[in-house]
Amino acid sequence: MADNKQYVTQVQENGTVMISEEVISTIVSNAAVEVEGVAGLSTKPVADIAELIGKKNWGKGIKILIDEDNAITVDSNIVVYFGQSVVAVAQSVQDAITAALESTTGVKVAAVNVNVCGIVRQ
Repeated sequence: MADNKQYVTQVQENGTVMISEEVISTIVSNAAVEVEGVAGLSTKPVADIAELIGKKNWGKGIKILIDEDNAITVDSNIVVYFGQSVVAVAQSVQDAITAALESTTGVKVAAVNVNVCGIVRQ
């Protein structure tokens, strides 16, 4: 498996552009919470422990993996409002995150994994 990178690197004519995982995480979280039916992001109980042992888990409920080819894989943990179609909301989150990342960073998104961790009433 490829080593985890902390930046997406793009070589331009005048130099190199590096985009940090934290910036990518911010783009992902903003895209996810703007989707209708999403109550918010959720951390799993093991997220704090994973951070302590060196696993990257930027932002609340988001994990970013950047492979050697600069393709991005996103794991996003969301909470959905009661009464919404869980599958439809998750698909909308996948579409929103993919569109936001590709248009903002110009980098290919390999996968967006959405974990629905809970349901809440409005």
